[in-house]
Amino acid sequence: MSVAALSVADVNEHVVTRPPVRPTPAPGPAADEGLARRLRALACTAPLHDLDVRKANLAGEYGTYAMAEVALAAIDLVTLHMDFDTGADHEEIVARLLPRVAAQAPDRTAAEHERVARWVLENLINVGSVDRGFRAVYGTFGPDGAYVRRDYDFKLVEEVPGPGGGVYLRTTDEAVNVLVGALDTDVTSAQIAAEVKLEVLISRGRLADAQLAAEQARYRTVQYAETLRRTLDATRRDVRAVDWLSTVPDMITEALDHVADRYRHENAILTNIRKARDEAAAERGPDHKRRAAELVDIVKDCIRRHTQLQSRLLEAGPLFRAEQDRQAFATPAARAGVDLYGQLVAPLLPLPLEDAVRVTDAFFAHGAGLRTPGAVRVADLVEVLLAPPAPREHLGAEMPAPDLVVTPDDSRFSGEQFDAAAELLELPPDAPRRLSGLLADARARHPDDPELPYLIALLAVHAASPSVGTAYRQGEQRLLFAADDGTELDDPEFGGADLVVGTALLDAAGMAADRTEAA
Repeated sequence: MSVAALSVADVNEHVVTRPPVRPTPAPGPAADEGLARRLRALACTAPLHDLDVRKANLAGEYGTYAMAEVALAAIDLVTLHMDFDTGADHEEIVARLLPRVAAQAPDRTAAEHERVARWVLENLINVGSVDRGFRAVYGTFGPDGAYVRRDYDFKLVEEVPGPGGGVYLRTTDEAVNVLVGALDTDVTSAQIAAEVKLEVLISRGRLADAQLAAEQARYRTVQYAETLRRTLDATRRDVRAVDWLSTVPDMITEALDHVADRYRHENAILTNIRKARDEAAAERGPDHKRRAAELVDIVKDCIRRHTQLQSRLLEAGPLFRAEQDRQAFATPAARAGVDLYGQLVAPLLPLPLEDAVRVTDAFFAHGAGLRTPGAVRVADLVEVLLAPPAPREHLGAEMPAPDLVVTPDDSRFSGEQFDAAAELLELPPDAPRRLSGLLADARARHPDDPELPYLIALLAVHAASPSVGTAYRQGEQRLLFAADDGTELDDPEFGGADLVVGTALLDAAGMAADRTEAA
């Protein structure tokens, strides 16, 4: 069959339909992690570039200043001057920035140099924002290949309270990463790599490159100490927020091993630097010796910081146990705080205005606190002090008459019922009776009083434990008593034991003798 003889139906029948071409899914989170690292690294440098863009908004001509260079110098100074417990002093950083700012524009005034230094430092702190932090938006691919935008919040320089009550400056990990040109780098591996690089450069006599490597090693040392400091601060706030079961003990063990290795390594480097400084050939000039001397100071500072870090690591365990005891036995808060959104804003939003105003007025009236009283005037004070004293009554002020309210009588039994019961229970001392007989007499003598048998039964039960001492001291002649001899009570209304109720005579002569002795 020729091609010309094929019909359209035959062609459609023999043509194989190909599936539509679908786009290849984007790499997953693991493959995209490298891109995310670079995007975050780029975000950390954005505030420094933004300084050069916004310097045109300053009142005056500041185009000659390289603000990003000043910012890097400020981060460098804060990093090197902060300690484990405290940070860098704000005024000291400004004073040390002034020579670099003045070198960029030597013909400008000292006041302008100081203004530039303070402006750069305040922008690194991000003064004026709510949380004093920076935010960058970058995109990654989710597990399903969808493009997801994420927020990256970071800080470069932050203000922290000091032990003496002052405010100090500390650089964050992001700021240190800007200095060394890396992001999210493992502290231990970066420190080892920097010191190996430093040792190789010194052995080859490249002291200029060795100085840069030594400064990077010192930055990593500071970052390692910052990691431990944040862990201890979180422990002081809440021991449950830090994993002291496995993560922190492993970190402390690794850190102690790291410090011991670095201490031996840095001492060997220090010996090689001193040897290179002392044995420098004359043809290399004084610059070689100066760089060697600077390297000695930098490595000494690294050794000092490692020694301080080791002492803090050894104190971490006792600090955790002390904080655990303190927080475990701390007195709980008297009452929970107020959730403004859940307890005030959310319930009020659906209400009409006239109903919501009453609630907000009451809340702010109680939340505003007490009003400050007006200042005392001298004229009022003098008048009060010079006023003659008011005459007082000799017998004092008249006492107000109390308002007496008659207490209602809520007794179940009346006085007549008590008299009738006393008459029934007035038994001869030598003729006790059964409770069943007394109940029958009460019903026979007072058929119209159904409550009297209950009073007889109550008095008989009370007489089963008579207060002999009280009756003896009060001078009573007779005492009602009741005893159980094992006989069961046969009565239509009451059950239990058929008590034997009788009257006992008290020793009147003995009571009189006792009262005479007491008198």
